[in-house]
Amino acid sequence: MGLLLELQKRIPDGWFLRRLLPAVLLVVVAAVGGRLGHRHWADRGLAREAVAGVLRFDGGLASDTAAVLALLAVAAVAAAFLLPFAAGAVGALAAGAWPWWLTPLGERLTRRRARRWAPPAEIARQAVRARAAGRELRAARLDALRARASPTAPTGPTWSGDRLRAAEERIRATTGADVAEAWTGLLLGASDASREALSAVRDSYDAACEGLVWGVAFAVVGLWWWPSAVVGILVGLVSWRSLRRAVDSLCRTTEAVVALRQTDSPPSP
Repeated sequence: MGLLLELQKRIPDGWFLRRLLPAVLLVVVAAVGGRLGHRHWADRGLAREAVAGVLRFDGGLASDTAAVLALLAVAAVAAAFLLPFAAGAVGALAAGAWPWWLTPLGERLTRRRARRWAPPAEIARQAVRARAAGRELRAARLDALRARASPTAPTGPTWSGDRLRAAEERIRATTGADVAEAWTGLLLGASDASREALSAVRDSYDAACEGLVWGVAFAVVGLWWWPSAVVGILVGLVSWRSLRRAVDSLCRTTEAVVALRQTDSPPSP
């Protein structure tokens, strides 16, 4: 316990809490769950035997036990270091930056989203009709759908990508500069409070992408031990909702900082 507390002091919380600890948990679940399997998924005795088989002491730590612990530690650290790369890929897909070999799938998803899209005004009318018919649950669902519906038809395979592109277009119209240039200008010229706000919302976006990666990883382990799949699905759903909120916050915060900079900037002579 003292070692863990000391590590938490010396390692940044984002790395320790979001990467290392979930990686250790994943490795332990994979090791124990793989021993239990689907048939004996709740066999606590077998689980204790699996843990005792790794942590057995014979006057001193056995060499094979030390080797197993070393392999588990290496696997956990490797998973923690690989997480940012996998999360970066998830973030790129969520933002609509799909590689060329996924273009056909992206086009199909875009067409499907366009067919299912309805203007917010139409969704509001459907909610009113549902509420008039006494279908309160459907009306509440339609109200929630209208609140997050896009006013324009989808142009990409993901909601997040459409939201980010819309914000980029508004920033370009406001600043007249390329989005990358505008973002660089924000980071260099914004106040400390603005930079902290931008860093916080970007960190929330990265954390949601990492959560999706962990959800997929635990779901894969569920192929051998099904409770892990349940955990993975729950983590994935929560992370998906967090990703949408993070994208919305990122867009709103960036546009607010741009507007603030435009207001504070002196007029050109």
